Order: sequence, then structure tokens, then C-alpha cells
Amino acid sequence: MTPWIIALCAVLLAAAVIGYDRYRVSRTMHTLDRMLDDAIGGTFAASRFDESRLSAIEAKMQRYLEARGTSKAQLAEQKAHVQALIADVSHQTKTPIANILLYAELLGDKSLPEDCRDCVQALSAQAEKLRFLIEALVKAGRLETGVIAVHAKPNSVATLVQDALLEAAPKAAAKGIFLSGTPADETACFDHKWTLEALGNLLDNAIKYTPAGGSVTVSVVPYELFCRIDVTDTGIGLSEEESSRVFARFYRTPAAQEAPGVGLGLYLAREIAAANGGYIKVSSHPGAGSTFSLFLPRREA
Repeated sequence: MTPWIIALCAVLLAAAVIGYDRYRVSRTMHTLDRMLDDAIGGTFAASRFDESRLSAIEAKMQRYLEARGTSKAQLAEQKAHVQALIADVSHQTKTPIANILLYAELLGDKSLPEDCRDCVQALSAQAEKLRFLIEALVKAGRLETGVIAVHAKPNSVATLVQDALLEAAPKAAAKGIFLSGTPADETACFDHKWTLEALGNLLDNAIKYTPAGGSVTVSVVPYELFCRIDVTDTGIGLSEEESSRVFARFYRTPAAQEAPGVGLGLYLAREIAAANGGYIKVSSHPGAGSTFSLFLPRREA
């Protein structure tokens, strides 16, 4: 056999090997693509029971999907359990706390020694704190489990800011804090009721950590995609480390442990902002105040 025939045979053999290898890779990719489509559609079932790599992959994918289905079912069951627990806690604690507050108020109207009057005031204050804590926990739980849905739609930012300022005005006045807001005729997409609570929490936080004689200002900055609402205070401020942790549930700055609160206001505000399709950022320095910025989308998602 001449050398050129041998070379030609070698070339043909190499081409055949390459062609077969490409065919096998293409067939494998097609099979994997079908497997992924079936997995996405929820109809996947292992069809190969041999010693090939595809058979092993199918078996692993089936085990993963079965585990994922079990995990999803367990998560749904836990979610339903949490929803029932939240409803039960809300129902079971509402009447006792209301009764404690009522009896404390009745005792306060009677002629009591000074030390007894102080005890009644402390009892009333602690009952109010307990009611606030339970309400905050219930709201957070309902948001997380989807019991309460946030329905974002086009709304007036000026109305939102005005309503929030009206709610915060008595608390600011009682502490001697100058509260002001810049009107802005802008529109954004948000749930007015829940976003009012989020902005109210930001204002409450600013007033709480601003010394008497300080100021809290609300301003609006429009962008193309978002509308930014800034709540700026002249309070104690936050360190860089605290700024990254301040939205965590139950977190409170060590510099203000004596101030009233349970550390849920900013957490709730962040959850509500996210449910609207927005977010919250903070800019702060110790001793130089803070600016909490609530970003609301300009268009519906």
C-alpha cells in the first residue's frame, strides 16, 4: 500500500473520529437540554438505567428535584404554620393588653399616693411598649410570609410626605425638634398605606435619635427610574459598621440603648421598600447626623 493511500486512510479515520465525537457531544447536549426543560416544566423522570455518565447525571438530577420538592413542601407547611401562629398571637394578646391599659388608666384617675401613681405610669408605659412590640412583630411576620400584600401603583409623593409629616409632628414638637419638608409634585409607584408606615418609621427613628433643639428634614429628589425621599437629621449618627447593620431585625445602636424602641422600625421600612420594588440607603457619620434615603420606582414593575 502506497504512502499516500495510508495518509488518506489516516485522514479519513481522523475525520470519522472527529465527526462521531461531535455527534456524541451534540447528542449529549441535546439530552441535557431536554432534561433541563423537563425539570423546569416539572415533568422530569430518569429514563436511562445503564452505566453511562448521562444515566448518572439523570439519577442525580432526579434526587435533587425530589429533595427540592420535599423542601418546597416543607417550606409551604412552615409558612402556613407561621401564618396561623401570627394570627393566634395577634388575637390572643390584643384583649389582655387592652385590658391592662384600661385598668391602668382607671387607676390613674383615682386618688393614689405618689409612689403608687409612679407605679401606675410605669405599668401603662410597659403595656404600651408590649403592644407596640407585638404589633411590629405581627406586621413583620405578615410581610415575610405574604399574608399582607403590598400593592404598588402610581401615587403622589407630595401626599405621602405630607401625611408622614403630619403624623410625626406631635412627637417632634414634644421633643423640641424642628420638623420640615420640601414639597415636590412627583409621582412614584408604591402602596400608600404601607409606604406611609415605612416613611413614618424613618421619621420616628430620626426624631428618636436627635437631641432636643435639633432638626429633621424631608426632601424629595426625582430621578429617571426612581424617586428618592431623604430623611435627614442632626442626631447622633452612625459608624460605618453600624450603617451596614442598622436594618437588621432587632438591631439597636449601642449609643442609644436607653431610648425607647425594639429595633424593628428600620427593618420594616426596608421590607416595605423592597415589596414596592424600591430600596433604602443610609449615609451617616458619628456625631454628624444621618440621611436615610427611600427609593421608590417611578414606573410599575
